[in-house]
Amino acid sequence: MRILLLSQFFPPIVGGEERHVRNLANALAGRGHQVSVATLWYPGAKPREWDGKVRVHRLRGTLQRMGGLFRESERRHAPPFPDPELVAGLHTVMREEKPDVVHAHNWLLASFLPLKLWSEVPLVVTLHDYSLVCAKKNFMHEGRICDGASLSRCMPCAAAHYGAIKGAVTSIGNFASRVMSRRGVDRFIAVSHAVARYNGLEAAGVPYRVIPNFVPDDVASLTTDTHPELEQLPREPFLLFVGDLMHLKGVDVLLTAYGQLAAAPPLVLIGRVCPDTPAERPPNVHVFSMWPHEAVMHAWRRCLFGILPSVGPEACATVIMEAMASGKPVIASDIGGMPDLVDEGETGMLVAPGDVGALRDAIQHLLADRQLLEAMGTNALSRVNRLKARAVVTQIEQTYDEVCREKRATGPRHSNPYSASRAAE
Repeated sequence: MRILLLSQFFPPIVGGEERHVRNLANALAGRGHQVSVATLWYPGAKPREWDGKVRVHRLRGTLQRMGGLFRESERRHAPPFPDPELVAGLHTVMREEKPDVVHAHNWLLASFLPLKLWSEVPLVVTLHDYSLVCAKKNFMHEGRICDGASLSRCMPCAAAHYGAIKGAVTSIGNFASRVMSRRGVDRFIAVSHAVARYNGLEAAGVPYRVIPNFVPDDVASLTTDTHPELEQLPREPFLLFVGDLMHLKGVDVLLTAYGQLAAAPPLVLIGRVCPDTPAERPPNVHVFSMWPHEAVMHAWRRCLFGILPSVGPEACATVIMEAMASGKPVIASDIGGMPDLVDEGETGMLVAPGDVGALRDAIQHLLADRQLLEAMGTNALSRVNRLKARAVVTQIEQTYDEVCREKRATGPRHSNPYSASRAAE
């Protein structure tokens, strides 16, 4: 099968979503599919290159030329509405690759929808967050889970986040793209039940499946332990948090809870420093940034257990899977997609989001009961198999087969300009 993945970012720009798309591309190529990726260009990048067996097309967008619009020069996000240059670039990629199916991730979808609406190529969209209904993508309003999307609520909320003009444009563009996507998308994939629920997929009557993110089958196979970063880790056993060091991830809650513990082991935080990263922290807290992924996996292997106390509805935390693959339980907030991953009392513990006392007590409980800690780690190592590539990618392939069969059953409405049968043109 010829598969085109759309992702606004792709390595070397790395985050959880980017790592997922790369892992998916490599897994599909390893199964014999012809895979390509269309993504945004960044300064210094080549327009086309190979990532193993995967061909990567890096596209320039009109808004990406306006660097002042973005907080980070490398992360110049795709807009939630069609960008003229991106539409043209995707049109060229489609003619060249002639995919059997297109699988989109995040807002690059908006620039593909004008092409989809007059083509016959099946379109699958994975929702990694709440961007179908939320311009901020996190489904949070005034510090709590939003009651539901509406322009009257979303525009002021987005304006407070992005600024008045950018917030208004983003909200209106996202609303319009949501209407178009419900017409043009053949199948949505939600990475958790919370993502499906808050994006309103069932209420809208659109076809969807819940398929989690995944980790590679060999994610815990580490090639070397000579990374210089590892020398910075405490010599004694430690607690570990991995993720953006921001309020939404509950870092301030974690630091407060940790500060109330008596004689606790060191706490290690690995992640990106953000504008709201707490400036003060209790003694024995170690903060590291910009670590290579394998070094992070070594940290998981060396830690006692992980902590992910998000106060927002985390969609599908890959770091929980990485902890499980390392045989480590996780204390996580009972919110968003985390209950899909953590089996309470068996592979970890779930606590109320933002509850400092509950988090403190859960940490203390695991520290005091090493037998329970070991049993949870063993369970985690066993149950992570359902979250590895061999299990999850099979479900994604089944989704591709379903939409392609449905498209063949309904028959073409008009000539498909991207059909592989026109490759000689």
